Amino acid sequence: MSQGGGVEAPDSALRYEPIAVSDEATVVAAYEPDGGSDQGYQSEAELETKFIKMLGQQAYEQLHITSSADLEVNLRRQLELLNDVVFSDDEWKWFFVKKIASKNEGIVEKTARIQEDPIQVLARDDGTSKNIKLINKSNIHANRLQVINQYETVGEGAGTARKHRYDVTILVNGLPLVHMELKRRGVPLKEAFNQINRYQRESFWADAGLFEYVQLFVISNGTHTKYYANTTRARKVAESEGGKRGRKQTSNSFEFTSWWTDAENRRIGDLTAFTRTFFSKHTLLNVLTKYCVFDVSRTLLVMRPYQIVAAERILRRVVSSAKATGQKAGGYIWHTTGSGKTLTSFKTAQLVSKMEGVDKVLFVVDRKDLDYQTMLEYNRFEKGSVNGSRSTAELKRRLQDRNASIIVTTIQKLSRFIEQNKGHEITKACSVLIFDECHRSQFGDMGTAVRKAFRRSHLFGFTGTPIFPENAGGAVKDTTEKIFGERLHSYTIVDAINDGNVLPFRVSYQNTVRAADDVEDKQVAAIDTEEVLRHPERIRKIVGYVLDHFDAKTMRTQGYSLGEKRVRGFNSMLATASIPALKIYYDEFAQQQTERAAADPSYQPLKIATIFSYAANEDEQVGGILDDEAMDADQLDSSSRDFLERAISDYNAAFGTTYDTSAAKFENYYKDLARRVKEREVDLVIVVNMFLTGFDATTLNTLWVDKNLKSHGLIQAFSRTNRILNSVKAYGNIVCFRNLEKAVDDALVLFGNSESRGVVLLKPYSYYHAAYVSLVEQLLEQCPPGTEPFGETQEKAFVELFGRILKLRNILTSFDEFAHDESLPPRQLQNYTSVYNALWERHRKRDTGEKESILDDVVFEIELIKQVEVNIDYILMLVQRWRDEGQAKARTPLRAIEDAVDASPSLRNKKDLIMDFVASMSVTGELSDDWRIFVTRRREVELAEIIDSERLRPEQTKSFIEAAFLDGAIATNGTAITQILPPVSRFAKDNNLGTKKERVIARLTEYFERFSGVA
Repeated sequence: MSQGGGVEAPDSALRYEPIAVSDEATVVAAYEPDGGSDQGYQSEAELETKFIKMLGQQAYEQLHITSSADLEVNLRRQLELLNDVVFSDDEWKWFFVKKIASKNEGIVEKTARIQEDPIQVLARDDGTSKNIKLINKSNIHANRLQVINQYETVGEGAGTARKHRYDVTILVNGLPLVHMELKRRGVPLKEAFNQINRYQRESFWADAGLFEYVQLFVISNGTHTKYYANTTRARKVAESEGGKRGRKQTSNSFEFTSWWTDAENRRIGDLTAFTRTFFSKHTLLNVLTKYCVFDVSRTLLVMRPYQIVAAERILRRVVSSAKATGQKAGGYIWHTTGSGKTLTSFKTAQLVSKMEGVDKVLFVVDRKDLDYQTMLEYNRFEKGSVNGSRSTAELKRRLQDRNASIIVTTIQKLSRFIEQNKGHEITKACSVLIFDECHRSQFGDMGTAVRKAFRRSHLFGFTGTPIFPENAGGAVKDTTEKIFGERLHSYTIVDAINDGNVLPFRVSYQNTVRAADDVEDKQVAAIDTEEVLRHPERIRKIVGYVLDHFDAKTMRTQGYSLGEKRVRGFNSMLATASIPALKIYYDEFAQQQTERAAADPSYQPLKIATIFSYAANEDEQVGGILDDEAMDADQLDSSSRDFLERAISDYNAAFGTTYDTSAAKFENYYKDLARRVKEREVDLVIVVNMFLTGFDATTLNTLWVDKNLKSHGLIQAFSRTNRILNSVKAYGNIVCFRNLEKAVDDALVLFGNSESRGVVLLKPYSYYHAAYVSLVEQLLEQCPPGTEPFGETQEKAFVELFGRILKLRNILTSFDEFAHDESLPPRQLQNYTSVYNALWERHRKRDTGEKESILDDVVFEIELIKQVEVNIDYILMLVQRWRDEGQAKARTPLRAIEDAVDASPSLRNKKDLIMDFVASMSVTGELSDDWRIFVTRRREVELAEIIDSERLRPEQTKSFIEAAFLDGAIATNGTAITQILPPVSRFAKDNNLGTKKERVIARLTEYFERFSGVA
């Protein structure tokens, strides 16, 4: 296809651009490193100089711009060249202030302009208007690339002016759209990442705020180079970390940075190789204009190289087949579970739907729940892009609607449509059918009917676990390749784990059947007699093990942020072999939790739910493919349905819902349970097959398995646990109560390679423990108990060493063997944690801008430090114990309370509150009530002091703060904050409303953090 110029509507910013498919791939097919001849030491400055020189060789224009004024002058000139226009001074001033650099806009609004609305309307002096492109998306090579370095600006950190000097920035038509930070070789890559986060927080908004246009960040230490979007899936409202600026900003997570590769998934990490490939003009502009998705939550996602390769190979296959008379395109994409197939398929469908000659794009799934989930995902990428076909009649209407270019449907509904509308004109049109998880149902009669009906259509499949001859099974023995055609691209679980796009697994095996003296353990562990495996005594022991080890396996002592709420630990799923087994498990959990609560009034029962429905074969299918369960309970036998009604009644009682097993309410029960699992409101969900495929919950980290699994089904089930969330979640935890070791090895060989076991599975306990003991010995030697590091060099060494210890502890905590480890006793760990927290607090809130600390960009593992964090309930328990033991005058127990507070990042700023409470509390009375009364009084007193000193409106301020505690965050945007400020005359000599607003926000934020979560 030729590159079209598009159709521009007069006096409008709307533009309709047909998709252009170039023969030049965005991702290089194969890259062979040259080895390099430079072997000497290379400073950061030398690395930067070499990088800029290479960009110059690739036709980037180098500029020497160090000020905001010069940046604006260049932007004006570049937009004039791009749009063949000359701005008058008045026109430019209006356009710059209104359309580019509005003071009321931040990163999100500017990202939306680049991604969704890059053509802005200019009001000319003569009263006419003209469309002005900020970036040309229809002809990417019309855009001009420039490079600047060492740009200087002044931002604000910890309330103090701080000078920042940025390394390298790529200007596209004068706008800074790509920014790069470099570190010298040997420096951890995360330090460059942290530095960008600091710039984004403290100074990208400075001057005219043009650096808030940056879409992509690149970080490199010469040896390793990664890229990421300005917002990520971990996006949240970030604290200004002591700064004055109260604007909503974005918080990135290092776990979501991406490697660049060639089309064979070979990493291109060296900066020289990265520059020659990623920074080639064609590749960079394609990534910026075509392979970013700005979703409805206002989060920018940038596609990874394997996703781009898959999309382009499908596009080129459609183009090439269109040129060949009567030839249909086809093929399949093998991208492992959890690698982002939905994003890849969405972008592919979006691009294909815009191609000339393509009438419809059908995204076909094979289950109602996947249909529902895929719709949610598609509409997350682009609101309203997909309307679900709830019935065959609705599907027919959508297929006949010329404006419905992308349709999500199930293969069941599509096959019914074909049966009821034989010879329908849509089946003769040129459509592209994309099958998600292209296995099983596409292989049967329904798949055959669809392929036969849509004779002119192009069929493509996406799967994480293809059907090969080795795992085909059945009488027909169809394979994915036989059905869909050749494999267009592959990205295996080994690739994904190696790149850090999904987590590895930690698999443990628990032998649950006691052997006779003359029978080998291995034989008994692999026993396959359901009567024995469902024996109540065996299940009783398994349930006891789960309850005893639940906190450790799901890291329940560790806190992290999930959206706008604070949660502790993860949740889990128990996979059972059958509905009868599930029933026994559900009742046994209820029985044992009741017993534990009776024995210990402080016991907090797990919130347990279950879901199941009829399946033709409850256990695994041939080839290891898990059978689909129906999305209604009508076909269940009466006993099973009665049990399910009881389980749903328990759920209703726990969450205040009104679901049952009727068709409509059962589907809503499924959706509500799925949501609560994702939001970590359910601790454990017991299933047979449902939720083991096609269900994603990043908070789920543990799978308890009492079910035979193999090949496809095993990888699918295990992969429920290995979605990336944060640095606390380091792996997917699998606990097997059956001997699945050979099945695990066989599946990894089938879907990875012969070496995959060493990549996909965590190493044994001894490997991590030996490293941990060694690091603890170094810590005790470098910083003996009772001492603290002195000077920035020692402080930096301590932070790095203790951070490595925290990472290892994060892995070791789920090993049963680690429960009684005393390498670093609890008191010593607490003391070292206090020192670590003090360093973090001191260096993130420096009160001088004269000198930057060398710890500014050091990696503080604050997410991991919270694994040993204590909460207010724990502190009150210590206080209660101290009071009950009658030791009010004893110093040692009091010191234990102080140490525990110091070791907690979230309680350190509440220390004076806690200690004042200890000093003032009564000898008798309910401690929690006393605490609540004490905190309420202090909240009122301290808020009144802020209102008085800042002369705020009292009632509006109180309402504002109450809303903040309800919402979980201070609202720094909108009119609410301005309504609490005192009236100020704009003509007064001392009028500085902006400074006043920032100071009030800073004080109220500090107040909010101080009293948040304590009552």
